[in-house]
Amino acid sequence: MEQKDFEKIYDDYVNQNSNSNGNEHEQQSEKEDIVAVRKNEDGDIIAFKTKSGRELDYVTALEEAKAGKISHIDVFHKYGRDIIRSEPDGIEENNLDNLPLF
Repeated sequence: MEQKDFEKIYDDYVNQNSNSNGNEHEQQSEKEDIVAVRKNEDGDIIAFKTKSGRELDYVTALEEAKAGKISHIDVFHKYGRDIIRSEPDGIEENNLDNLPLF
């Protein structure tokens, strides 16, 4: 049975973007940060405000997140549809549910 180096495989995966084109910092600076959210009566997030002041409805934010244009959020398939979630970084304050309302 072939012995796999799981650590190396994971490290290669994590570093693939930074090694692919050499301008990761430039790409990161082009991404927008979410700074505030709008919720409906049930407490569901229905819109997002970016650092540049743009207000995005959920579907537009979802498309931009899929295209890699928004930083620190992930897109997951759950409940039979794609949803936006905060990137798991261990910081409660920057979770989407904890951001200020607009």
